[in-house]
Amino acid sequence: MGSIIGAGAGLAKAEVKTLVVGEDCAGQRLDNFLLRELKGVPKAHVYRIIRSGEVRVNKGRAAADTRVEQGDLVRVPPVRLPGRVLDAAARPAPAREFPVLLEDEQLLAIDKPAGVAVHGGSGLSFGVIEQLRQARPQAKRLELVHRLDRETSGVLLVAKRRSALTRLQDQFRGRETGKTYLALVAGAWPANKKVIDLPLHKYLVAGEDGAAGERRVKVVDAGHPDAMRSITLVKVARRLGAFTLLEVTIKTGRTHQIRVHLASQGHPIAGDDKYGDFELNRSLQRQGLKRMFLHAWRLQFRHPATGEPVALEAPLPADLQQFADRHAQPTATPV
Repeated sequence: MGSIIGAGAGLAKAEVKTLVVGEDCAGQRLDNFLLRELKGVPKAHVYRIIRSGEVRVNKGRAAADTRVEQGDLVRVPPVRLPGRVLDAAARPAPAREFPVLLEDEQLLAIDKPAGVAVHGGSGLSFGVIEQLRQARPQAKRLELVHRLDRETSGVLLVAKRRSALTRLQDQFRGRETGKTYLALVAGAWPANKKVIDLPLHKYLVAGEDGAAGERRVKVVDAGHPDAMRSITLVKVARRLGAFTLLEVTIKTGRTHQIRVHLASQGHPIAGDDKYGDFELNRSLQRQGLKRMFLHAWRLQFRHPATGEPVALEAPLPADLQQFADRHAQPTATPV
């Protein structure tokens, strides 16, 4: 069963909602505005009520890509919330703060721990952003600027204002940011292999009993109809016995890009449970590496308000640092 947003005692008394666009949402697409305001309503349903004309902006029909402005009146019909959303609402995310790397009126940069998703979904009722919103009820517009895989630790940006969100996301889309990760790979990475320029294709692995599939990515030929050009820069940071610690800078932000690119060269990331060496991973578990050795180490961008350059670094977490130290040779020196 579900519940009706805008309903009174029952469906017969359901009424429309009128939302007033605030300053923070000025310039936002109508679909994104509604997805933010109608939390939990399936995306497909939001697009259906827009297409049907049930959503009106200032009494007129509007398309999904219509830009709303401050003071606009958005008419929304009653919409049904799925039961799972109501269950989640009854059990809100636990409030949680995370180590802060930088904070001001525009943005919040945190050091995300491994094992925590950045947002709810795919069977998870909450992630970093939901926990932050619970911990900071006075912050009305906390939004993720970008994403990290659940098992990846490191620098994560959260916008505190809509204007900051759009300016920062424009930088990410325009490849104006510098994103460098630390990755430990199996084997001796060739020092002269510095660029991986291989197209990637995202697909779903069929789930069991009709369940939604799992996202996977693979390298494909440039002629593949769904090929996405993907560029990764690699620098050897340190030789660690049978492993190599790499500084990996991505010029494109594709799903699982680093993991797939490195594995395609015969050097999978230690502990990667999707694209890694599974026998090696079992051995690493016994040696104390309980997770994938991938860390968002450095992020460079321009401040959304001042335009000044900002460079953030998150040190290797203690578990990864300890594992690396155990494998360092007495003569090992930075390359």
